[in-house]
Amino acid sequence: MTRSWRNAAILLFVVSIPLGGLIGDRLLALTDDTRDSLHLYTDLIVQAREAYGVDVSYRDLVYASINGMLRTLDPHTNFLTPEALANMREHQQSTYFGLGLLVGIRSGQLTVISPLEGSPAARQGVRAGDVISLIEGEPSEKLSLDEAVQRLKGPKGTQVKITLLRRGFDHPLELTVTRAEIPQTTVRYAYMIEPGTGYILLTDFARASGDEVATAIKKLRAQGMKRLLFDLRNNGGGLLDQAIDIADQFLPKNALVVETRGRTRDSFQQFTAAGNHPAFDGPVVVLVNNGTASASEIVSGSIQDHDVGLIVGVPTWGKGLVQSVYNLSYGAGLALTTAKYYTPSGRLIQRDYSSYLDYLYSHADGDDPDNKTPAQKTPPAGEQFSTDLGREVYGGGGITPDVLAQADEVPEYAQYLFSHNTFFDYATERNNHQPPPNRDWKPGPDVLTDFEAWLERAKLGTKTEQEKAFADAATRDFILRQLRYEMFNGAFGLEAGHQVLAGGDHQIQTALRQFDKAASLLAQRQDLRERKAQKTAG
Repeated sequence: MTRSWRNAAILLFVVSIPLGGLIGDRLLALTDDTRDSLHLYTDLIVQAREAYGVDVSYRDLVYASINGMLRTLDPHTNFLTPEALANMREHQQSTYFGLGLLVGIRSGQLTVISPLEGSPAARQGVRAGDVISLIEGEPSEKLSLDEAVQRLKGPKGTQVKITLLRRGFDHPLELTVTRAEIPQTTVRYAYMIEPGTGYILLTDFARASGDEVATAIKKLRAQGMKRLLFDLRNNGGGLLDQAIDIADQFLPKNALVVETRGRTRDSFQQFTAAGNHPAFDGPVVVLVNNGTASASEIVSGSIQDHDVGLIVGVPTWGKGLVQSVYNLSYGAGLALTTAKYYTPSGRLIQRDYSSYLDYLYSHADGDDPDNKTPAQKTPPAGEQFSTDLGREVYGGGGITPDVLAQADEVPEYAQYLFSHNTFFDYATERNNHQPPPNRDWKPGPDVLTDFEAWLERAKLGTKTEQEKAFADAATRDFILRQLRYEMFNGAFGLEAGHQVLAGGDHQIQTALRQFDKAASLLAQRQDLRERKAQKTAG
């Protein structure tokens, strides 16, 4: 048995090597050097498995060695275990089968953040703040968040038994919920943020993202949208074809969206706007930050290079490596870098990754050795390029915004409250007996007094600490806004809560002041087209 596992593990390693696709009959064509290396690897695996101080499986050793090998290539080439490959494919789909719950871990408990409107869970009365204590009789506290989510999902029409703990109720609530098809939307929010101004937040680039954005734009146009604020903050990317489809909704037909360049001939490709959608002809402002990566950078970079919109925020992540996913033996996969992304002006999106640790950590807020946020840094001094209108842009460091705007700083006392989940817990408890009457409601001094008393009962800080924190106007305003946000989430849904936060979001408020500049770009583009037309006619 041990020998069969060893042989299987070694075979898995051999067929997983991305050096020339060593599979099938091509194993016979190995060079002597390669054979010697594989023999060395075999000896190492066997010795480690048989003599290591604790029990370790061949599978774990092989998987670890594959990951170590790929680490020498680049930060984004990854070995995908069967579970990881299945999760990636599921994440890219437009639907799944489940209960329709957004859940998270709060105070160590599996907690409902929000039931999706019209979902099986919502129809059976599941509320924000409910703790899912049991799933099919098994305590949820023993499960990781991913494990719990997988238990809640299942084939369409099947049932799952859950037990809920609800604040203010003496006894658990037991429900049997029938799983149904749940839309897995990536347009998280789409609403009118100001008269004439629409707002769209896109979280991923999945199978239906292009259609979702088109639907959102159509909906907002019907509501009177003349200008669009497109939020790509913390959007880590996804499917390339969806990035092209979304860019197509802002660019002129046949405009270059992105170019890929690699080592092989077929890695050199250009992708253009097909004109499948009517391009949005109003001023556009795109919000980005250091969590904006890959497909998000393709869209924001093409909008910037063609001067059809203004980019606001802080420099993006700088992830411009193309991953092609290959199926391996035993259900595993390989996400292998095969090319690099370049914007229409010729800018390389990928930033330097010669230092693996610097690449992963130095770009994040709070981890910068110079103690600067990205908005305070000098824009990357890479190779200079020009947009359609001749504006200077730089390559090799993500997308640098046209207007730099820092994220909000969270007051120190509020950070302490966040760490103890106080805003969510208090709002859940208050909503159970005194929810906000309408969307015009704002928490006043009475709510702040009640919240202070609640904190005392929960023994979260001393009276002196509370009085000092609440005396600061900025901290007080932040706390009131956060309480209103959490209460609106529970009472009116996540979009209503997001609108509350948007009112105090410095980056959003900065972006809303840039539409005159965005409109000026469109006017300059029109002038340029007219001059070219006159020159052609002359």
